[in-house]
Amino acid sequence: MDKNVENVVTQLRTREETGMNKYEVNTERKDLSTLEWLQHLQEELMDAAVYVEKLKYEMKNIAPNMHKENDK
Repeated sequence: MDKNVENVVTQLRTREETGMNKYEVNTERKDLSTLEWLQHLQEELMDAAVYVEKLKYEMKNIAPNMHKENDK
């Protein structure tokens, strides 16, 4: 199996275990409507957009030459 795929699978399993320990539910739960699931997804995607924006800012302003050297 691709090493990157293995890493993602390991992270997913760890995340599931952490979530079960913290919330005692998983995505097989039946108490949320489709709209509630979509709300959770939207919130996760908004968080992701914030992380992307932070990293773009850092790439442009904090370490503008680092990514150029890594591209070589």
